[in-house]
Amino acid sequence: MNKRLIRISRYAALVFLCLLSIDSKAQNVASMEVILRKPAYGLNVPVSINLDEVTYLSDSLLVLYEIKEKIRKEVPFQIEQGKTRKLTWMVSSGNGNSAEKHLYELIKGIPDQKTAIMASVNDGALVIHSGGKNLLQYYFKTVYPPEGIDSAYRRSGFIHPLWSPHGQVLTRIQPPDHYHHYGIWNPWTHVEYEGDTVDFWNINSRQGTVRFAKFVSTVNGPLFSEFGALHEHVVFKKSAKEKVAMNELQQVRIYAPDKNQDYFLVDFNFQLNCADESPVKLLEYRYAGLGWRTTEKWDNKNSMVLTSEGKTRKDSDGSKARWCIVQGEIDNDYAGVVMMSFPVNYNYPEPLRIWPEDQNGRGDMFANFCPTKDMDWLLSPGINYALKYRFLVFNGHFDKEKAESAWHYFAYPPEVKIKRGK
Repeated sequence: MNKRLIRISRYAALVFLCLLSIDSKAQNVASMEVILRKPAYGLNVPVSINLDEVTYLSDSLLVLYEIKEKIRKEVPFQIEQGKTRKLTWMVSSGNGNSAEKHLYELIKGIPDQKTAIMASVNDGALVIHSGGKNLLQYYFKTVYPPEGIDSAYRRSGFIHPLWSPHGQVLTRIQPPDHYHHYGIWNPWTHVEYEGDTVDFWNINSRQGTVRFAKFVSTVNGPLFSEFGALHEHVVFKKSAKEKVAMNELQQVRIYAPDKNQDYFLVDFNFQLNCADESPVKLLEYRYAGLGWRTTEKWDNKNSMVLTSEGKTRKDSDGSKARWCIVQGEIDNDYAGVVMMSFPVNYNYPEPLRIWPEDQNGRGDMFANFCPTKDMDWLLSPGINYALKYRFLVFNGHFDKEKAESAWHYFAYPPEVKIKRGK
């Protein structure tokens, strides 16, 4: 190559580097600061921003970095579409017990995003899995009871199994003592509708049931997988006709656990509304709403309960709580769930239904947030009503400090301070 060509090549390279430098400065969309004011004890904290208030750049042209000691690390995120776009990511906290500050940059570029968690359909069930592990299964097909048991116990629209991060099954369905128990499910026991009292929980009464109607949405992504399912609360009228009294949109979101992480988060968002012009009155009863029939491997000798108010299994039934830990030994391991209630829920903090220590003679476990345990709840036509919960599913032992921190950041997500790029 002659000297003239070398000079041209050097000049072209210099121009390219200058343009790259100018372009890189223009790539900064926003800088963001997140402060965890309370200790998070190594737990990941979901945070969100209104993306349209920051930029109208296409979703496919955004990259998120965390900045630590001038080192950039790309962070998985997910964007939800709606009236405005919402960008969500996880803040990975340290293991200390002090406040933390985390810095992020949103850059124009091509993200290295991979689907980390997804839903697959298999034989009438939707399975959420991540990293080769199953996390949660939702049955949309009708599941019948064992042969010889009244078919009135059949049911669709429930979660089973809920697996621990190590793969243990934490739910149970159709136990012989309560064939109508279906893992994690959300029916109502004592309901007034058009002059009749209807039981959607004890389905063997043949007064009513809850049925899966259709999927509204399914989402896979680098951060979470989510499904939305429409459930119909069906009344069996005395005239032998069926009528839908109430619709329930059940949205379930599962956040992908990090590698070697011994917990993951499941968010439940239930929206209830009357199916027609008739009101629905959820009457006071000792159990109803979000119920969890736990694994048969737990009894009163190898499991325990602790609530936000310091109650244990001995005295938690009927008490009110913001969160409740249920955990125990299973398969030479230890696992459990922190059940959390959101502050805007009806009758918050919500009453609990916890089975007594001598249930079935061995202490079988059942846990239930029951907003109508001590008062009625009238649902009027034309209004949407919401209940929100979060389950933190874990292996190992969980204590009150970590449970309180997990609930705090569920109820009060940290503020994100945003400085838009020029």
